[in-house]
Amino acid sequence: MSLHDWFGFVVVSMVVTLSPGPGVIMALSNSLSHGPKRAMLGSLGNALGLLVVSTATSAGLGVLLQTSATAFLLLKVLGASYLIYLGIKQWKSRTSAFDLLEQPVKASASNRRLLLNGVAVALTNPKAILFFAAFLPQFMRTGHGADGQLGLLVVTFALCSILSHAFYVTLAQALKRQLAAPNRARLMNRLFGVSFMTLGASLFTVQAKTA
Repeated sequence: MSLHDWFGFVVVSMVVTLSPGPGVIMALSNSLSHGPKRAMLGSLGNALGLLVVSTATSAGLGVLLQTSATAFLLLKVLGASYLIYLGIKQWKSRTSAFDLLEQPVKASASNRRLLLNGVAVALTNPKAILFFAAFLPQFMRTGHGADGQLGLLVVTFALCSILSHAFYVTLAQALKRQLAAPNRARLMNRLFGVSFMTLGASLFTVQAKTA
């Protein structure tokens, strides 16, 4: 793979990972609820999930989901249900990092839970799988070294995801003091809740390219 092709992949990957989606909303929500450092645990988990998704896609899962209506429907329902669950949980939340601006953020969720939530968000999103199935081949070059190319692209995309989440985590902290009023904190919880539920509902409209 030439440096030009790799740089083009980096640019496209940054655009894709910076676009609003389940992972971005998770990063923003975690940043406000658990603080920037612990929020990155969720983002790291999301990147690990993306590594699994991209590897599985290269092994044929993407093709399976495009040809099997049952498999695609199952993953779509699981992904949508999980995002809606996160949305309802966020909506009902009565705590926020806004409540303790000048104090360390309470560890209301374990590090392991944050990490696994990040992984789950990536694994239950059929858009990610279909994206990799259509996206990675565009930058692959046939012939010797295909496995090395795939590994480079997969790791690059995961790193771009972490960088984009770090940007949003930092942005959330910068806006945090402007949103410190209790009523605004509740509004943010509900905004994130609605965002998760909307994204979950939108997954039901995703169509696979069945054969």
